[in-house]
Amino acid sequence: MLKSRIITAVILLLLLLLVLFVLPGNWWVAVVVLMVMQGIAEWSKLSRLSGGQTFLYAALTILLMAILILSGISHAWIYAVSAVLWLVVVPIWMMTGFKVENRPLMCLTGWAVLLPTGFAMLDLRSFSPWLLLLAMSLVWVADIGAYFSGRRFGKHKLAPGISPGKTWEGVAGAVLCASIYALIVWYALAARSVVPSVAFVLPAIWCWVALAVIGDLFESLIKRQAGVKDSGSLLPGHGGLLDRIDALTSTLPLAAMAMLIGQMG
Repeated sequence: MLKSRIITAVILLLLLLLVLFVLPGNWWVAVVVLMVMQGIAEWSKLSRLSGGQTFLYAALTILLMAILILSGISHAWIYAVSAVLWLVVVPIWMMTGFKVENRPLMCLTGWAVLLPTGFAMLDLRSFSPWLLLLAMSLVWVADIGAYFSGRRFGKHKLAPGISPGKTWEGVAGAVLCASIYALIVWYALAARSVVPSVAFVLPAIWCWVALAVIGDLFESLIKRQAGVKDSGSLLPGHGGLLDRIDALTSTLPLAAMAMLIGQMG
């Protein structure tokens, strides 16, 4: 299991670097669209949509993405919707154990989860591929830290009603590894350019890890309510695409929103 997980992760990383830094920008747009569509397919399964409903949902998603991409309008409102979802709606959803039986509402939730993530990937790469890679790698480092520290030291359950395997020790490992990684990057950048102080960077990283945990737990809740272990079987050792990007859906849109606010300032 661990071996296949590592092999899949390495292959995905190499493909990501190739598309991010070597291939033309249109390739990245195509990859993001395909990613969103795969996420929609898996979300349709979790929402228990029929074959015809899944096809309609996918078609409407493609149409909506095309309109938003070609119109050239600001994506700020998309990120605002995402911020409300992850900072207000999802925490309440998880605390109450709310289960959505209404399929149209589940479809709207899927859009609120996946569309901002896709556009964040486009906007962050447009600003700087390195910024996008940093934002994503912070989540990966936190995930690795949580995985190994949880397996080695995990005793106190984080949210047993949602994901029994996740522990507070895993969260501590995620915070520690993400903080060390952020400090290494900060030190490397500080020698070349003006960067925020450590007093700002570390609390920001801790908030980043908290958001990643929320994204991870929310997808676990949706899977639990749907009665499945994984969102799919696309990625050996990882499950479905949603299982791999769950923490990115709650972090990248807010990173993109912060970037837009910074540009306005």
